[in-house]
Amino acid sequence: MKALIETIVTPLVDYPEDISVAVNEEEHKVVYHLTVNSDDVGKVIGKNGRIAKAIRTVVYAAGSDTKKRIYLDIM
Repeated sequence: MKALIETIVTPLVDYPEDISVAVNEEEHKVVYHLTVNSDDVGKVIGKNGRIAKAIRTVVYAAGSDTKKRIYLDIM
């Protein structure tokens, strides 16, 4: 899942070397924390959050086979 998030976000940003994905796994959920360069945050979120919503939709669909709920936080 971590590689999927990085693959989706890399073409969107100007500083792909600053992309990092941290994983916080709990009993009933898995939270992925996506961190990008401060100049690229707007590109990842998009107008009215459209790009962020699309990224979350793909990540949630890819993780639908697991028993745990998946969350993606963009920092």
